[in-house]
Amino acid sequence: MQLSTKARYAARAMVELALNNGKGPLQLKEIAKRQGISGKYLEQVMFPLRINGYIYTLKGNRGGYMLSTTKEEITLYDIIQSVEGSLAPVACVDNPDMCDKKEQCVTHDVWSRLNDLITAELKSVTLAEMAAKQKEKQNNNGSEI
Repeated sequence: MQLSTKARYAARAMVELALNNGKGPLQLKEIAKRQGISGKYLEQVMFPLRINGYIYTLKGNRGGYMLSTTKEEITLYDIIQSVEGSLAPVACVDNPDMCDKKEQCVTHDVWSRLNDLITAELKSVTLAEMAAKQKEKQNNNGSEI
């Protein structure tokens, strides 16, 4: 299982917003520049995060993106699920009724446990924690992501 570029960029963009939190909106082109991401692609990445209520935009000359809630309330799961949708390794984990063999299928049990582990791990990591670790890395290395 591999996360898409969209998921990785969403996480990085959200960390960037968390690091800028309290300093006003951050323009898309600035996030893109800091992260080395195409502005057009980043715009697509940000859209589901806005639709899901994790960020909002301010229009105008001094506009840009800001977190909609505190960085302590947003988890890595929230970010990834917003841009990826389901993280289940197989479709029958989300919809067991689609498989008539679920009661005797040992792999379904494995996939369900794997899904539970992935979900628990991603939900245990907050945006605040990621931002703090990123700031620490930047201080140690003198560079950005």
